Amino acid sequence: MFKKVAIIGFGLIGSSIAREIKKHKLAKIISACDISQKALKEIKALRLVNEVTADLKTSCKNADLIFICSPLSAYEAIFLKIKECANKNVIITDVGSSKLGAIKLSEKILNKDFCFIPGHPIAGTEESGPKAGLLDLFKNRWFIITPGKLTKAKQKKQIEQVWKKFGSKVTTMSAQSHDNIMAITSHIPHLIAYNIVGTASKLEEKIKSEVIKFSASGFRDFTRIASSDPTMWRDIVISNKNQILFMLKRFNKDLNHLEKAIRSENKKELFNIFKNTRNIRKKIIQAGQDSKAANFGRKN
Repeated sequence: MFKKVAIIGFGLIGSSIAREIKKHKLAKIISACDISQKALKEIKALRLVNEVTADLKTSCKNADLIFICSPLSAYEAIFLKIKECANKNVIITDVGSSKLGAIKLSEKILNKDFCFIPGHPIAGTEESGPKAGLLDLFKNRWFIITPGKLTKAKQKKQIEQVWKKFGSKVTTMSAQSHDNIMAITSHIPHLIAYNIVGTASKLEEKIKSEVIKFSASGFRDFTRIASSDPTMWRDIVISNKNQILFMLKRFNKDLNHLEKAIRSENKKELFNIFKNTRNIRKKIIQAGQDSKAANFGRKN
């Protein structure tokens, strides 16, 4: 489908994309660009790509498709470099978890000759780095496209085809809707996990060691989520600040309601709360969105 694909930022998602492109033979040349010397060494050892470089200009040169898989704080510098050195007919897409900010930056920096297809795969693990990449990471998972002013219909269809090759289910929605949904389904759960693990780390040493030693499955799940890449999550929280703060306000209101039910030993209300959340879990499983259906097995 493409002569050269450049992947900027070669962590879990970038590495997984490279594996899919190679498997399905979607490009003659795959170029990996990363600023980390450690990552560059790992990329070379994996032998997934034809070109490994820390120079964005080299990676983007003659590329007809660019995947931006970097932390959100790097987008501005990346867009500026793409404007300077990439071909005007290149398709630019991304995988960022927050879309409004990315779209505004693209429209501010890139001129109308460029095409930007903002996107987000609803897939991942807590692992990071080039070695963390997986084949089939995106299989049966949603890929959401959030069009902006620089999105062009023909190129959008091409990106849809790419992700369908990866095994993804593709849908389109507004950036605002996407960011609202991600705030409650992804961003706040991560914040809660970071906060709970942080609270445990501040306990008295004897209690803290016993918490770690006897961690129940619920706490272990929180530590798994809270081990996600800190740079990426710092950028997501800042980029999606307004939506996260709005949802946090709603969450705090419900948490206060739960606290009152516990204090008053309101058995009926507690039962209803737990019953309702159990029903939501059943619907998530039926929709195929729980982790057991995500094909996260190691298939390197």
